[in-house]
Amino acid sequence: MAVAAGLVVAVGAGFPAYAGDPKTGDDTGTGGQPPADPGGNPGADSGGDSGGSSGSGSIGAHIQINQSRTGGSGGSGGSGGSTSKATSSDANWKPPVCWYEPMYTPDEYENFIDSSYKGAQEPAASYAKKRADEGYHKGDKGLWWQVQFRNDDYTDACPVTPANWEIWVPPARPKADPNQLTPEILSELAYNSTKLPKPPVVLSPDPDRLKVNLGTRVKFEGDFDRVWTTASIDYKGVGMAATTVATPVALRVDAGTSDADPQTCTYGLVKGDNGYTVDSKDAACNVTYLHSSGTGTYPFKASITWKVTWTDSADPDGPARQPGLPDGLSTYEQNVTVKEIQAVNR
Repeated sequence: MAVAAGLVVAVGAGFPAYAGDPKTGDDTGTGGQPPADPGGNPGADSGGDSGGSSGSGSIGAHIQINQSRTGGSGGSGGSGGSTSKATSSDANWKPPVCWYEPMYTPDEYENFIDSSYKGAQEPAASYAKKRADEGYHKGDKGLWWQVQFRNDDYTDACPVTPANWEIWVPPARPKADPNQLTPEILSELAYNSTKLPKPPVVLSPDPDRLKVNLGTRVKFEGDFDRVWTTASIDYKGVGMAATTVATPVALRVDAGTSDADPQTCTYGLVKGDNGYTVDSKDAACNVTYLHSSGTGTYPFKASITWKVTWTDSADPDGPARQPGLPDGLSTYEQNVTVKEIQAVNR
C-alpha cells in the first residue's frame, strides 16, 4: 500500500494536507489521504460501497470496512430492499473525529520529513527540525503513527495538536496515547459506516389515495436479519479488528399527525425461519386518518430499532465487549395525501 509522500501543515487552519494516493472512504465523507494542497483544502475522496447486503471501503490510511448481513429478504415494493445510514438513538453520541494509525518505520519517516519539509516555511520548518533533532528513533524498535481524520472538511475539532501529527509508538508502550487506534475506536468507526435495511412497508391504498375515516393498512412485507460491519487494520505488523453487530428488535409506525387513530403502532420482532419479523403472522397496523391533509401531506414514518453490540475481532459471533454502543435506527419516510370522501346528498 502506498505510503504518503508528504505532509504540509496548513498555516492558519492548523490542519495537515497530505500528499499521496487518495483512498476511498464511506458515504459520510470519511477521509483517506487526499492530494496535497498548500492552501489546506484536501481533495474529496470517493464513496465506499457499504451496501445493505455487503460492501467495502476504507477509512483513514489503512483501515478497511466490510459489511455483511445474513438472511432476510428485505421485502418487495414500498421501502423493501433499500438501505439507509444507521442513525444513533443517542443524539449525543458522535464517532471519533481523528486517531493515530501506524504509518512509517524510522527510515521511512526520515524520508517523509526530508521530502515534505524541504524549503518549508514556519511553523512547518520548526516541526521538521524537531523530528530531525529526535533522530527519527532510527535504530529503535517501533513505528511512527500519524493522525488521520474522519472528515475531510475538519468541521469537528480534533484533540490532537499540530505539534504532534505523528507519535512514536514502541512495541511495548507503558501508556498508550488516548487517540491511538484501538478496537474500541474501530468499533465506533464501524458503527458510523453501517447501513441498515429500511422497514419493508407497503401502504394500502397507495400513499396519494388515502381517505378520511377509511382504514389505511400498513403491511410489513418480507423480513430482515442481523447486519454486521467490521473495521480492521493490518499494516506493518499492527493488526486489530472490531465488528459491530446490529440485530433488529422493534418496528414502529407513526402516522405523522395527531389526527389519526392510532397515531403510532409498535411491534416487537422475533426470529423466524428467514430472519426477524413482527411477532404475529397477521400483525399489521391499520391507521385511520380523521382529518384531511388539505393542500399538504402528512409525514408517515416507519422505523426499526436495532440493538448494536461489538466484539474485538472480525467474528460477528465473538463475545460482546464494553463500553456498549447506542441502539441504531433505520427509517422509511413517505409523505401521504389524505382526502375527504365526496358524497352527494339527495
